[in-house]
Amino acid sequence: MAARLVKRCTCLLREATRVAPAPSPVPLGRLRPAGVAHKTLTSSPSPPVPGPLSHVGKEQVFTPYPERQEVDVLIEKATQPEELLALLGGDHGLHHHHAALILIQLSRLLSERTADKAWLLQEPRFLQLLHLVNSQIAAVWHGTLVKLLRSLYALALPPTSRELQSVEQEVRWRMRRLKYKHLAFLAESSTAYMQERGSRELLAELLLHLERRWAEIEDSRTLVAIMVKAGHLSESLMNRLEDKCLELAEQFGPDELRKVLVALAVQKRRSVPLLRAVSYHLVQKPFSLTKGVLLDLAYAYGKLGFHQTQVFQRLAADLLPLTPSLTSSEVARCAKSFAFLKWLSLPLFEAFTQHVLSRAQSVTLPHLCDMLLAFARLNFRPEQEERFFSLVHERLGAQLAGLDPSLQVDVVWALCVLQQAREAGLQAVLHPDFHTQFLGSESPKDWSTFQKLLHINASAQLEHPDYKGPLLPASALVPRPSGNRKVTPLQKELQDTLKGLLGSADRARFLVAMQFGWVLDAEVLLDADSQFLPLRDFVAPHLAPPAGSQPLPPGARRLAFLRWEFPNFNSRSKDLLGRFALARRHVLAAGFLVVDVPYYEWLELKSEWQKGAYLKDKMRKAVAEELAK
Repeated sequence: MAARLVKRCTCLLREATRVAPAPSPVPLGRLRPAGVAHKTLTSSPSPPVPGPLSHVGKEQVFTPYPERQEVDVLIEKATQPEELLALLGGDHGLHHHHAALILIQLSRLLSERTADKAWLLQEPRFLQLLHLVNSQIAAVWHGTLVKLLRSLYALALPPTSRELQSVEQEVRWRMRRLKYKHLAFLAESSTAYMQERGSRELLAELLLHLERRWAEIEDSRTLVAIMVKAGHLSESLMNRLEDKCLELAEQFGPDELRKVLVALAVQKRRSVPLLRAVSYHLVQKPFSLTKGVLLDLAYAYGKLGFHQTQVFQRLAADLLPLTPSLTSSEVARCAKSFAFLKWLSLPLFEAFTQHVLSRAQSVTLPHLCDMLLAFARLNFRPEQEERFFSLVHERLGAQLAGLDPSLQVDVVWALCVLQQAREAGLQAVLHPDFHTQFLGSESPKDWSTFQKLLHINASAQLEHPDYKGPLLPASALVPRPSGNRKVTPLQKELQDTLKGLLGSADRARFLVAMQFGWVLDAEVLLDADSQFLPLRDFVAPHLAPPAGSQPLPPGARRLAFLRWEFPNFNSRSKDLLGRFALARRHVLAAGFLVVDVPYYEWLELKSEWQKGAYLKDKMRKAVAEELAK
């Protein structure tokens, strides 16, 4: 059809050139080929183009942009809807362009006045405006058309409105001819409305054109706006936008870098090349980062789990002098972000502690709980430890029972990590009426909460000798199957080296699940002469249920091997995270000598002989330290 249309137009143009003798040039826009639908030709307004063709046909096809008139000034200066509607009754000679401008201005004036929108939809003059625009919708210019669509959405026209459907259809017809800036405007201003109102076909077509024409993006603002507003709606579009971000990253300012990172964080897209590029510019360029930008950057890096030491150092250094001006909510949010990143800046966290203590009466309990959980994750104990935890216990008091059950367990677990748990808190979460809701649950969240209950139960048994109960029932202590966990290289090498040292399989247990909720990488038993003993028949009270009946011989010692992988430590540190520090304390309190095998020491061992000698030396040191006590 398109080929035949072009051929027909060519014939008409040739005929017009040969027949018409008029010497004066007539705009090409006045030529209308016979037999062609008027709406098809007028759906793409463009400026008049002078040419040598004579006048053929009296109806204008391509609408020139109207000249500015007095009524345009009145529309711009209007501050009340009535002023705009009154223009219909004057002698202004309004046409479709003015009607569209009035509708756009009405949406601006009523953007925060929901009650007036319902009145406006019943106003006859408003309906007259809609009819006027709809009657000549094909003559509305591109920029005005996309703004008109946004305005009709904002004015809450019903999806069944004929005028709204007409504007949507016109936008779809023109989609290929719209400039990319018009597509970006629609993406930025109207995608949420399209989703809410069920305009799925228009939205799908908009996303398709945004993706196909992504190379036309020339400025960083347009790129970031599309990524924020429409990137989450199309995986393929987001991939294109990430590529374009890499190309335009040098043009980004701090606010645009923030928006890109937050968009990635919200969509959970860990695009490593883009994160590296953004981190490079944050470090290399002397941006002045505001408080809001710093908090959002910390949130985004924490959400994505992307570690970049120089960026974290800058964030901590820039946030430190701003700490007094932060609200309690912002302090809690920032502490959580750095805890997710496993980044412990001692000066910054001391400042957070001082902030909480100086605003003790205004800090809400949820924010205080967030701070406590962040401290526990990083195993951070402030210098003003006594004052801080006194405040925590004072604020918790009778309010602990009012928290969400999972949060109650998290708070008591955090206090156990920091060795600040009290009997009342232990009893509250270990009471049968409380913990039964987590027993036998299959959801991952409840499983995680139950694991923390096991750790709390272990703390009550091992670290609080005066605790009288209650405790978890023995049936709850039996380890559950945890599925197929991937064996790490360090874990496999440690097991193989130990098997080579022991020479017999009955002299060690591997992957020992304890009743305290922890798993030992290996367990061995040494007699008084530091010789390996078989474990099978000797009593093992740490198992669930306890195994063996034969008591340990005099002078015998249990050794537990604990490997510490890279994720078990604070970032850029050899200090264990709170969870693993708690595990080590429990294993020691259960009567074991601990043989630590950290990844940074194991990686230095190249041969099997070095690894075997390393483990022998570790065992000798553990026994010697015990004898020295």
